[in-house]
Amino acid sequence: MPRPILATVHPEALRHNLDRARYFAPDARVWAVVKANAYGHGIERCFDALRGADGFALLDLAEAERLRALDWRGPIHLLEGVFEPRDLELCSRLHLWHTVHCNEQIDWLAAHKTLVPHRVFLKLNSGMNRLGFKPAAFRSAWARLNALPQVDEISLMTHFSDADGARGIAHQVAAFEEATADLPGERTVCNSAAMLRYAKQALHGAQSLAADWVREGIALYGSAPDFPEKRASDWDLQPAMTLSSRLIGVQSLQAGDTVGYGSTFTADGPMRIGVVACGYADGYPRHAPTGTPVLVDGVRTRVVGRVSMDMLTVDLTALDAAGIGSEVVLWGRAASGAVLPIDEVASSAGTISYELMCAVAPRVPFR
Repeated sequence: MPRPILATVHPEALRHNLDRARYFAPDARVWAVVKANAYGHGIERCFDALRGADGFALLDLAEAERLRALDWRGPIHLLEGVFEPRDLELCSRLHLWHTVHCNEQIDWLAAHKTLVPHRVFLKLNSGMNRLGFKPAAFRSAWARLNALPQVDEISLMTHFSDADGARGIAHQVAAFEEATADLPGERTVCNSAAMLRYAKQALHGAQSLAADWVREGIALYGSAPDFPEKRASDWDLQPAMTLSSRLIGVQSLQAGDTVGYGSTFTADGPMRIGVVACGYADGYPRHAPTGTPVLVDGVRTRVVGRVSMDMLTVDLTALDAAGIGSEVVLWGRAASGAVLPIDEVASSAGTISYELMCAVAPRVPFR
């Protein structure tokens, strides 16, 4: 039989999480963000569950081609825009909407020959300081785009740096309001964190923030962007992925016995440990320490010792019935219905859920 590790994508959870965006932003249209192969879940595996979205947002032209091959006829938004002039030819052929965040992209549009003008999203750098025009240069960029016959409609966007934290979005909202005052066009300002925490304020506050689109990314896949302040269940989000495996071995330890490479765990008394068919070559974080939560037969226990390439070990001391073949859930939903939030596993390993989702290795089969 094949090695028992398995990643399961839950379409019903994706649909539910998409509906939560409708709840938090009832007057806005929703981009389902499927960049990075739908955050590691697989675009093709997620498509049917997400086709109720108003559009798809991503980065990669090849991923846009995959969506069109699935017969998606609606909007597709390239969040970082094009990377070189010839990308605009594919934008024309696939009818892609794309972000404009620098003068070079405007230059490329000005030289582009097309029969169908492009829909673009002009990005303001309102304080994130990654991509986008600074406020002082924003209106001149808008004027350049507006003068181009290659451009049809100009929408306006920004991205919040601290929507999931204490600083919040007020400073960037103020910058966006000032830079876009009286400019026409649809707006998109809210990512997952802003949608959950501020959408009603951002969508129903000042007229310039009557945003037309929200961008649901990590929340779509059942993770809380503001963990640990809020858990996914606090936002009524469901896990869209379960990474599961089984026990393939059991060992009995005595006080003083050590476990795994580097002997980083030492038993302080008699205990049982289980060996799980999952390791860092499967995408599980090697740096997950002793104490990282895991479910065995639906019961919460802990990782012990160092994660190996193909295996990790878990504490079975309180699970007398567990043995070879027992279900192990590394994150997601157990057969019993118990849930281990991916945010908890990521936090224990010193990272974030995004990385764990995207890191599931190609050798792991998906269902």
